[in-house]
Amino acid sequence: MSNNTLNTFSVNSKRITKGALKVPFKELTLSNGEKILLQTVEGCPENFPNQPKITSGWTESYQDGDARKVKKTQLDYAKKGVITPQMEYVAIRESFCTSDEGKMAFTPEDVCNTIAQGRAVIPANINHPEAESMIIGAKYSVKVNANIGASAIGSDYSKELEKLRFSLQFGADTVMDLSVGIEGIPELRNAILRASPVPLGTVPAYEALDRAEGNIKKLTWDLFRDTVIAQARQGVDYFTIHAGLLHDYLPYAAQRILGIVSRGGSIMAECMMSQGTENMAYEHFDELLEICHDYDVALSLGDGLRPGCINDACDKAQYGELKTIGELAARCYKAGVQCFIEGPGHVAMDKIEENQRLQEKYCNYAPFYTLGPLVTDIAPGYDHITSAIGGSQIAAFGTAMLCYVTPAEHLALPNAEDVKTGLITYKLAAHAADLAKGLPGAKIRDDAMARARADFRWFDQFALSLNPEHAYKVWKSQMPDNCSHEASFCSMCGPRFCPIRLNRVLKNKFKDTL
Repeated sequence: MSNNTLNTFSVNSKRITKGALKVPFKELTLSNGEKILLQTVEGCPENFPNQPKITSGWTESYQDGDARKVKKTQLDYAKKGVITPQMEYVAIRESFCTSDEGKMAFTPEDVCNTIAQGRAVIPANINHPEAESMIIGAKYSVKVNANIGASAIGSDYSKELEKLRFSLQFGADTVMDLSVGIEGIPELRNAILRASPVPLGTVPAYEALDRAEGNIKKLTWDLFRDTVIAQARQGVDYFTIHAGLLHDYLPYAAQRILGIVSRGGSIMAECMMSQGTENMAYEHFDELLEICHDYDVALSLGDGLRPGCINDACDKAQYGELKTIGELAARCYKAGVQCFIEGPGHVAMDKIEENQRLQEKYCNYAPFYTLGPLVTDIAPGYDHITSAIGGSQIAAFGTAMLCYVTPAEHLALPNAEDVKTGLITYKLAAHAADLAKGLPGAKIRDDAMARARADFRWFDQFALSLNPEHAYKVWKSQMPDNCSHEASFCSMCGPRFCPIRLNRVLKNKFKDTL
């Protein structure tokens, strides 16, 4: 971007302090003196492996051999009415992107209460002190997860850390490492953890199958459990585990066009069919809860039977699994383990609200985390758009976190540019939902953009956009070479036919009538 841009607005780091807590924000100062606060994180992958350990010492813990474990989880504390530093931190993060820094839109007591009700979670593994606390819940801003991860076909450490960098630059609230089929998965995951200031999720079944040498018949409970323990000790903040996919639901899945499209779900289903057993994660769920409680790992109860096409949506397989997940969520709550619920998938627009309401009914309002949903099946290469259409709607109905979809969905392993495009698209979808929910402070940035447009403050408009560089390039590409940032037109209408200029005449004529 040209130097003119840097001369008309500035972005500075700002920390809001409360006691010993220092919560980072970006403070955007526009050319007219307006200041806008934007959420950010303290750390960045460039600091790897020397990220600040923000939450070190925040949680009471003990040593069990070489493992560091918690005495109480965030849910345990919340049930007792104890406000933790993590709860205070997220209350500040959620509150201060507003016009009034003296008033908290969300108090630590609010946060504590919603966690105690099982309606929000703070993914916060005791062994991931680099992660800066964030909250997932319908009451708060809609969060966006970015999936990264290598496969046997492509990518490596440097590429995955580049994807992490892009994820953070464009606003990912959490990241999932979905690496499969490569050597050194634990080492790669450790590199991502130590470089990540946002919570990290995984699907342990992937590494478990790698440990079984890709042979589903060798995938035992002992091997699965050991994988879960190893990842928890490393610092993984939440696990997606498809424990609700029961043997009874497989015949319904067999009647679909696409059957089972979840990679983790297909592993569990194949294991059941080849070994003639029930879902091992379901049968040993209490042991999983003990492990998750030891490290305060949140459980993301996976939708292994999510629909892979519009035709398969809302069937007995999907909704049967959802009911079972609701029963497992109740067991999580009783055990003091934070959990949230994964959702579809491909769903036509007229069924989106039904999915949200059934999830609330079956799962007692535990936070919902959805992939899209994609509202049509005909857009390979553009599925970040088809899914964001559904994602914005379901988030407006109450979904707490959206899993982004990139242009590579259904086609290829996403690269760094796909990550960037997917995140920008989903941050837009999440923000649209925040506006629809009437979230405190959600409209501040939009109103600032409207005022900048009314005043032809072009570079302020770029600064307020999700991708300033792109906005500037689009504007500049068809403007005269000698055009300044004060131009009172764009190339759409030119200098003679711009309707925005009429606004000044309109306001002046009727300034005394209202």
